[in-house]
Amino acid sequence: MNNTNSQKNSTSATPTRTLPVVAITSGDPNGVGYEVLLKAVADQHITEICCPIIYGNVKIALGYQKTLGEDFQALQLNVIRSAAEAKQGQVNIINCYDDFELTPGKSTAEAGKASLMALQRATNDIKAQQIDILLTAPINKENIQSDQFQYSGHTEYLTRHFSSDDKSLMMMVSEVMRVALVTNHLPISKVAESITEQLILDKLELLDRSLKDDFLIRSPRIAVLALNPHAGDNGLLGNEESQIIRPAIEKANERGMLVFGPYAADGFFGAGRFRHFDAVLAMYHDQGLAPFKALDMEGVNYTAGLNIVRTSPDHGTAYDLVGKNQAQPSSFSHALYLALDILKARRLTSEINANPLKKREVPASERRTPPVFPPLPNKADNEDNIPEEQ
Repeated sequence: MNNTNSQKNSTSATPTRTLPVVAITSGDPNGVGYEVLLKAVADQHITEICCPIIYGNVKIALGYQKTLGEDFQALQLNVIRSAAEAKQGQVNIINCYDDFELTPGKSTAEAGKASLMALQRATNDIKAQQIDILLTAPINKENIQSDQFQYSGHTEYLTRHFSSDDKSLMMMVSEVMRVALVTNHLPISKVAESITEQLILDKLELLDRSLKDDFLIRSPRIAVLALNPHAGDNGLLGNEESQIIRPAIEKANERGMLVFGPYAADGFFGAGRFRHFDAVLAMYHDQGLAPFKALDMEGVNYTAGLNIVRTSPDHGTAYDLVGKNQAQPSSFSHALYLALDILKARRLTSEINANPLKKREVPASERRTPPVFPPLPNKADNEDNIPEEQ
């Protein structure tokens, strides 16, 4: 069964769109990216709330669709040549790379090239203001490396392209908690030397602003984790807490933020203290993500601080599940819903903060010549004209 609409059916004129346009990159073709994204967009409700565009390859997508259950075989893919041709009410797909022989569950150079080509095409369309949201399927951080991609992941790549000051914040979001990171994909051996007072302060400012603008929390409360066990035990196990982390917290409070800590990570999560805060700032990757995923494996990876909205599922390529129809789309679906919520929140924030008295340039056709009034008489002249009392 052919589940694609012919390209010749796509209109050459730009269609009128009122729904947010979501670019969905396919990630590593040998991973579970196609499976989870196809399962997510197969929900008919999706095309009612957004206009999805898959950046990948239609033949590969159809091949993976055949491995899914009967509930997903009715999904129709509308093949388009550019984002401008995307149609509302349909799941659109752009061929970003030629089809090739897949080796599901294996890391290959061809898969790395394909995942990069899809990401680059989506990036260019976002810069051309044809896309509102970027939702990325998992890549393999090793096979994607090339002259065009020398980053440790999506976050660093997108920061370079969509941050005005080359700053961003990796944040994991779920219904249980929000966890942000001071350092992202960094070897443990380099974490301590990379953490500075200014870096922590920068991350706190990004986190505070994101909680206000992206999540509409008026006065967010932020907890900061310690780097060392037992928060350093007054210098016995390290002095980063007293010399770096605590001074950063104090400066953040001086700037009007509600920041608390540093807390020892084990007791903080073990006692459930995270429930008293709107977000947690962890010092390094596993310190924040290990407890986050232990409590909820359906969370979302959100990149705060960019001038675009970008989310992704909180799992990787999961090579061991490819082709078995076992990969769950929950995290991918949540990533889409969260992105739509953040886009709505940003637009509302922008509207609220807009200057209602901003000067508007009046068109010539609306301009009026001010009336000319006769000059007022001098005071002396007025006194001369006052009649005498009888």
